[in-house]
Amino acid sequence: MVEAQPTQGLMHWYLIHTKPRQEQRALDNLLRQGYECFLPMLAVEKLRRGRVHLVQEALFSRYLFIRLGMGLVGQGWGPIRSTQGVTRLVTFGSEPAKIETQLVTLLREQQDEAANPAKLLFTPGDLVRIKDGPFAGLQGVYQMTDGEQRAMVLLEILSKPAKLRVAPASLVKVLV
Repeated sequence: MVEAQPTQGLMHWYLIHTKPRQEQRALDNLLRQGYECFLPMLAVEKLRRGRVHLVQEALFSRYLFIRLGMGLVGQGWGPIRSTQGVTRLVTFGSEPAKIETQLVTLLREQQDEAANPAKLLFTPGDLVRIKDGPFAGLQGVYQMTDGEQRAMVLLEILSKPAKLRVAPASLVKVLV
């Protein structure tokens, strides 16, 4: 005779919808309550006050993953739903949206890789336009960021290539 395994041991990943820009707050509060959660993050370069900063952002804006056992009603969804930063559990009709374990595993593995580069504002070879200063309106090719929070751009001036150092805030990527 085979015994039925208790459903309490069966765990599935679900999706939580958070309030705007409160993914980390929701994650912290859910972890504090003892839930297993996962918030995939992405390193991104952002311009703040004219300087480039490397910041961590949620890979999926306003969403995070939570692992729960079977029978959400029996576990009491109330504490999760009333957690600060949480808007609701994502559902399809009245059924909570299950997420494949393989997807969460893959996202975790990719996030753990040390070779995961930051999403850069500009990459070498990008066509950029200078938006202010004496060279405003000129287009050039982004070369690299130097060590002094400036970008090196290759311009063609008087039919000759010339390297110019400008603040990254003065550049706009030209979409081809």
